[in-house]
Amino acid sequence: MPVETLPFLPGTIEESEEETLRAYLPMYKIIMWDDNVTTMEFVIRVLVKLFSKDYSAAEKLMYEIHLQGAGHVATLPLEQAEFKVDQVHTAAAMEEFPFTCTIEPV
Repeated sequence: MPVETLPFLPGTIEESEEETLRAYLPMYKIIMWDDNVTTMEFVIRVLVKLFSKDYSAAEKLMYEIHLQGAGHVATLPLEQAEFKVDQVHTAAAMEEFPFTCTIEPV
């Protein structure tokens, strides 16, 4: 006897657990701020290594930060955003750059 599976109900949307979790967490924007000391190369490296941007996207963001004074680089839940900001500040301190990031609610 063949086993039949019932089709999904029309209009039913399947959600993964991760999508559901993110839907309920308040999100925060990570903003990087320009300064006159930090090198463009460092900013690109941080965007590639810590934020998983490809090189061309990182370069575009770096120029946005440089020309506009600040740039939105990611939107994450609070704990993840705080962790990323801490990673950036640690990397900047290790290379003696005054580079800063902040977070703000979406």
